[in-house]
Amino acid sequence: MSIFFDNLLQHSIIFFALLNPLGISAVVLSLLGQDVTKIQMKEVAFKSSLTIIFAFFIVLIGGNFILSVFGINTNSIKVIGGIVLILMALEMIRGNKQKTNSTNESVNTQDDLSVVPIGIPIIFGPGLFSTIIIVKQEAQNFYDITAIIIAFLINALLIYLAFKNSLYLRNYLGQTGQNVVTKIMGLIVGAIAVQFIISGSVNLVKTYL
Repeated sequence: MSIFFDNLLQHSIIFFALLNPLGISAVVLSLLGQDVTKIQMKEVAFKSSLTIIFAFFIVLIGGNFILSVFGINTNSIKVIGGIVLILMALEMIRGNKQKTNSTNESVNTQDDLSVVPIGIPIIFGPGLFSTIIIVKQEAQNFYDITAIIIAFLINALLIYLAFKNSLYLRNYLGQTGQNVVTKIMGLIVGAIAVQFIISGSVNLVKTYL
């Protein structure tokens, strides 16, 4: 059992570093409108958490199969994910995010954002996709797989709690602080996107040349 708990702790730390609940919650606040309510934020947190859990089990069970069937190189996932993040980062830095004119439109926009791009690829990005495939390949038995699953579910819960309570952060920072956070997070997301694109492109070139 000691090996099981060691693996559980190790995978929990890895997933926590990749998911980064506190940092991602700031990014989520930057993407949503200033008029988002606690109830709406709770719904976004719930749907985003469900999205990454669903994506996790798909990758864990059929990740290698999906890649092999479509002949997709993991580095291709990095490149396209990076492109999506760059477009989002530019929008955050410019501060020209479109505002909705009605409450219903705002709710619909947030519902859409909770799955894409918040759930995928901001939270569940190419790095996490690759990591899940790698740790599964290294798993030796049922207990190792169980440790991976529990570790991810723990972090999914942390994501939910961070998102649900993220409005307190915005209330503390105020409008000016939120604008500053938005642009800083945009720079960070853009930097991560560039790393994804460069890393994926370089490895693709090495693979096909």
